[in-house]
Amino acid sequence: MPKKTARAAAAVQPLIAEIPHHDVAIVGSGFSGLGMAIFLKKAGRNDFVILEKADDIGGTWRDNHYPGAACDVPSHMYSFSFEQNPDWSRMYSGQPEILSYMQRCADKYDLRPHVRCGEELLEARWEEAEQRWHLQTGTGARLTARVLVSGIGGLSRPALPNVKGLDNFKGTVFHSARWNHDYDLAGKRVAVIGTGASSIQFVPQIAPKVGKLVLFQRTAPWLVPKPDGQLPSLLKTAFRKIPGTQSLFRNAIYWQAEAFGIGFINPKLMAPIEKLSRFHLARQIEDPELRAKLTPTYTIGCKRVLFTNNYYPALARDNVEVVASGVKEVRANSVIASDGSEHEVDAIICGTGFDVADPLGPLNIIDRDGKPVPHDGSMNAYLGITLKNLPNLFMLLGPNTALGHNSIIFMIESQINYVMQCLEEMDKRKSPSITVKPESSDAYNVRVQEELKKMVWSAGGCKSWYINDKGENFTIWPGLTWQYWLKTRKVDFKQMLFAG
Repeated sequence: MPKKTARAAAAVQPLIAEIPHHDVAIVGSGFSGLGMAIFLKKAGRNDFVILEKADDIGGTWRDNHYPGAACDVPSHMYSFSFEQNPDWSRMYSGQPEILSYMQRCADKYDLRPHVRCGEELLEARWEEAEQRWHLQTGTGARLTARVLVSGIGGLSRPALPNVKGLDNFKGTVFHSARWNHDYDLAGKRVAVIGTGASSIQFVPQIAPKVGKLVLFQRTAPWLVPKPDGQLPSLLKTAFRKIPGTQSLFRNAIYWQAEAFGIGFINPKLMAPIEKLSRFHLARQIEDPELRAKLTPTYTIGCKRVLFTNNYYPALARDNVEVVASGVKEVRANSVIASDGSEHEVDAIICGTGFDVADPLGPLNIIDRDGKPVPHDGSMNAYLGITLKNLPNLFMLLGPNTALGHNSIIFMIESQINYVMQCLEEMDKRKSPSITVKPESSDAYNVRVQEELKKMVWSAGGCKSWYINDKGENFTIWPGLTWQYWLKTRKVDFKQMLFAG
């Protein structure tokens, strides 16, 4: 080596040595990231870091603080199985209580020293020669990790509607996931775009306050009554004092949800739920014209079935108008509906959901061949966890692992258990890396897509965020959660490649 080159290489060595290295880097501090960190702690694996782009932990439940924000999965199921909470106040908890639960979990397991807030991961590059990930954050910080775990989640990137003129609106515009609490809605003329899970929660909260509310509905959702309410103190005492009581309660909720999920596989079994939904609508909406607007025209289950007791009464108020033709254009002071009607408003609230097409979001991932992972909405993964040509990368809530009927935390725990087995096997084999065989991943995803073609999300006659522009469903798990648990409870290492 020439002296000049040798001196340059020697000068670089201290810089390389200064780059922090961790055994595991976790992206995100929602339920996925916190759960992964807790499992690592329990296994005595303390060399990990959590990269969080925000200024605190919490993920979805930190960001979604709109009026009425709550979970549509019962509280005792929407929590970690190993950290059950006997003191949930309601059957369906609100955002502050869920966030408080997550913060208590983080404190109990001493996770905060591992969290680096304000560090959004922008690029992850696998270096084959070093058998490790090189990471760079938005602050310019660099670090390396043997293993990278994505806990980004699907509900972290708000999707604004693609509507002409929205940027030119002179009033106030915000998304439900970025709620502007400083803007006083009292007496204002407010347009709400979207009728999904968020809108059905915040519309009833703001309707009595605003002067006029215009709801722009593209597709009417199927709604059923929400069996919510305060949990009796006697029941909470039983959960605390009698061992196994809460687990039995949780199991009952789980199997009831699984029974509901059978209807997605065989839509004919959803007939009783459809009857309940139609009865719910007829009982709460007397006006036949409004009722017609709010009656879905697609198979129930094709879009997420929503639970609410107060949405329909809010739409029946005198100061609320439902425009069932969607939005064509936004002007300086008004919204133009697709039917040509113009509605002058002071503010626009977008309840238009999230960008879920890419499970890794805007993250730039470079594979072992130096090629970036495409962001085209068609990413697939083996069991939704591992991707071919990307060693030591694990996704939590990756492609085809979302649900329409049960608790996503059950799926997260199944995936974390899978990741932990992979880490243990790498240690056992003294292998620096693990990746799924390309042929195994391809065969698995062909089977998944074939199954999904038969199910309600593809055959139900609706357009939903589950389906990409090519008509493919890379979002939903095509079955029941116990089936996913069976597939992930023991890793089939014959489908994997190990280095070394």
